[in-house]
Amino acid sequence: MSTAIQQKQLFGHPVGLYILFLTEMWERFSYYGMRAILVLYLTSETVSDNPGLGWTDGRALALYGWYTMLVYVASIPGGIIADKIIGQKRSVLYGGLLLCAGHGILSIEQNWAFYTGLALIVAGVGLLKPNISTLVGGLYEPGDDRRDKGFSIFYIGINVGAAAASIIVGLVAKSYGWHAGFGLAAIGMALGQVVYMFGQKHLSHVGNKPAKAVKDDGNVSIAQLLKNMISNKGSLSAWVILTIASLAALFMWDWAYGLLFLFLSFVVGMMMAIFQDLDTQIDKDRYVVLLLSFLIVIVFWGAFEQAGGLMNLYTQTKTDRFFLGWEVPSAIMQAFNPMYIIIFAIPVASAWIWWKNRGNEASSLFKMAFGVIVMGLGFVFMIGASLQYEELGESALYWLALAYLLHTLGELCASPVALSFITKLAPIRYGALMMGVYFAATGLGNKVAGIIGESAEGAGELTVFTSITVFCVIFGLLVIALLKPLKRLTHGAEDKNKEQLEQEGYELADTEFN
Repeated sequence: MSTAIQQKQLFGHPVGLYILFLTEMWERFSYYGMRAILVLYLTSETVSDNPGLGWTDGRALALYGWYTMLVYVASIPGGIIADKIIGQKRSVLYGGLLLCAGHGILSIEQNWAFYTGLALIVAGVGLLKPNISTLVGGLYEPGDDRRDKGFSIFYIGINVGAAAASIIVGLVAKSYGWHAGFGLAAIGMALGQVVYMFGQKHLSHVGNKPAKAVKDDGNVSIAQLLKNMISNKGSLSAWVILTIASLAALFMWDWAYGLLFLFLSFVVGMMMAIFQDLDTQIDKDRYVVLLLSFLIVIVFWGAFEQAGGLMNLYTQTKTDRFFLGWEVPSAIMQAFNPMYIIIFAIPVASAWIWWKNRGNEASSLFKMAFGVIVMGLGFVFMIGASLQYEELGESALYWLALAYLLHTLGELCASPVALSFITKLAPIRYGALMMGVYFAATGLGNKVAGIIGESAEGAGELTVFTSITVFCVIFGLLVIALLKPLKRLTHGAEDKNKEQLEQEGYELADTEFN
């Protein structure tokens, strides 16, 4: 008897889907609630009506960059732990418990609690996020035509949770203090855990502890890759030179950046070793395009993630937030992105179908490049806001609403196809490893966002917003200009896969990757 028949059904889908829907909704409520107020709490004056830590904007944005980067990078060990040791189901459970602890500890008004809470949240998200989507996929048998719709339902939960969090946590933090907002995020996560624990009977057949791993599963292990790196002169030389430079940075400049550079040095050496290990020219050509797709991911999220950092601070300090006599909390503006996703996801997907049916270019690379351009043009409205601020001493809320609209439209163009495209190009025996690199690229993009935000302290928001706009547009146009030769290098990788517009994946870390 099939898995689908054995499961209890609700509205045509396994009941387990709705358990995971509610779990993820509350997890996203907790994460986005905390994200919406993090930099505001860090920069709030210690003697204000709602006291924070009193950090400078640059210092707050630097921490925000590190934090959001580590959240994504933690997905790599989180996925490995689930696949090799405890299974996806227990990983989600343990990750949720860590998140409850992390958000709860953040509600304590002590410095040790702040850093401990962030560390627990990073570990919790790393265990939960890369595995809960896999559980959703496990509810359906291969070829089940309900699977895509199931993921669409699941990702509605993501955006409902994110939108509700920005509004509710923002209001609570404004009225009762930042730590009350952090505490509310903890309550949300606790509700998600209660739902998940009580719903275990509907998930008994998925994500269980893996059987003893097969030694030769077709994928290259880290140990094998390390051996390849050492045996290849080019990759070894690059790794050694970059490692020495990274160690110098660690001891003579900044230990955190030194560790980051050490990690990137290993990645560069690994990438070179993989290239040398590929057997055919077709694989090598596709690999070159794969590397470009990682670069697009870094550029996109480096600009897009200004939302939770620099744009969040801009809303707080330089925007007239009064609407009908009521002052809108800055964090509430973070709700625009998930609400726009819910509204525009289907129209954007339909527009691409219409565009393709008319014989126009609709490859994944084109969509990704076009998404970068559209997202970059969203900063034109932030340029307008900055000019209005320079003239009047404050800017209007509608600038932010319009900026978030274009950012979301760009995300809906680029994000749903990015991971799918990467999996089509990745060499088969390096597939799992490329998934890790993909998450690392996303995390690096988040760190780049923090670095860009930091620069606003010296250069000013107008210069930063203008630079982002110009760079994103030029970068996107350059990719489009190179589209024909790049598509030739893919050797028809996309043509061999029936293209389907995916409704999932409107944030990269939430894309199903099993």
